[in-house]
Amino acid sequence: MSVRVLGIDPGLTRCGVGVVDVAGNRTATLVDVTVLRSAPDLPLEQRLLLISRGLEEMLDRHKPAFVAIERVFAQNNVRTVMGTAQISGVALLLAAQRGLPVTLHTPSEVKAAITGYGSADKAQVGAMVARVLGLTEVPKPADAADALALAICHAWRTGISGGTLPAAPGGPAGSLTPAQRAWRAAERSSVSPVPRSLKR
Repeated sequence: MSVRVLGIDPGLTRCGVGVVDVAGNRTATLVDVTVLRSAPDLPLEQRLLLISRGLEEMLDRHKPAFVAIERVFAQNNVRTVMGTAQISGVALLLAAQRGLPVTLHTPSEVKAAITGYGSADKAQVGAMVARVLGLTEVPKPADAADALALAICHAWRTGISGGTLPAAPGGPAGSLTPAQRAWRAAERSSVSPVPRSLKR
């Protein structure tokens, strides 16, 4: 038995949306992923409408059991924070209208759950998402990979699929997912964890 989670990496210009099915053994399967876009030169209300319609379509088509959204965090670019917050509000409203439970996850929570390291960079997160989902390429752009990471993180951290939170660095290796064990083994041997098809 598996559970379906829809992850949202909110953004006004680019909004990543990823859907995964996660089994009780924490095996994740890609269902769908997309990046919704709105042009910066459009009026704000039109941009919000465009993104909301895309989110509605994904929610209604895939019917997830849970929604995971990246928590808005402070940064120097106030305009970017505002756009992220506005899309987060739209996503929260759409989920509530459908009776779906929503959880907000910080970027560090997602990184720690996916790679075992809360300070992992986007390339590392993307590579691990590809490994976890058995993909030959990292989903692009980064917004797509981030949305999938959010969905996977939610299932793993909350245990909704029967799994548990992966161990922190230094914890028992047996509690890590196979993908995380492969990542650490690659790091110890100084071998890049990026899928072969992405190497140049």
